[in-house]
Amino acid sequence: MSKKNFSATDLTHLDSDGQVNMVDVSQKSVTVRRAIALGLIRMTKDTLRAIEAGNAPKGDVISTAKLAGIMAAKQTAQLIPLCHPLPLQKIHVEITADHDLPGYQIRAEVKTKAETGVEMEALTAVSVAALTLYDMAKALEKSMVIENIHLAEKTGGKSGDYSSSEQ
Repeated sequence: MSKKNFSATDLTHLDSDGQVNMVDVSQKSVTVRRAIALGLIRMTKDTLRAIEAGNAPKGDVISTAKLAGIMAAKQTAQLIPLCHPLPLQKIHVEITADHDLPGYQIRAEVKTKAETGVEMEALTAVSVAALTLYDMAKALEKSMVIENIHLAEKTGGKSGDYSSSEQ
């Protein structure tokens, strides 16, 4: 992967004096924007089986993690400095058992009609869903590993569409 060198004038979150600045998106077009983020959490087969059987001490691990991901997407602007608050029209979090890991694949899709994209909301949803899954199952196993959280796809906006090779 090549790295781009940015000059001070390319850095959108700094003003002319080099001070932190929230980007003005008021002149951008309102368009439909969508982002999908992915991640996973690895665990032992015993932990996966216990979660699937509903035998986690804290209760329904998967439903709680999905709800946490949805709630987190809605709070992204409160968590990430300089992130714009957005009206979110769709947040969908999927958590799917993967016996080959073993563990769970986590996918979040977020959609809006706004002046800026929802990549951060999708990434936040996956991250918090994974953290909640860990929290709900840590009594079963503390060595679970959260990994590979990334933007898989985005559509809409001036920068165009993006799709990663890891879908």
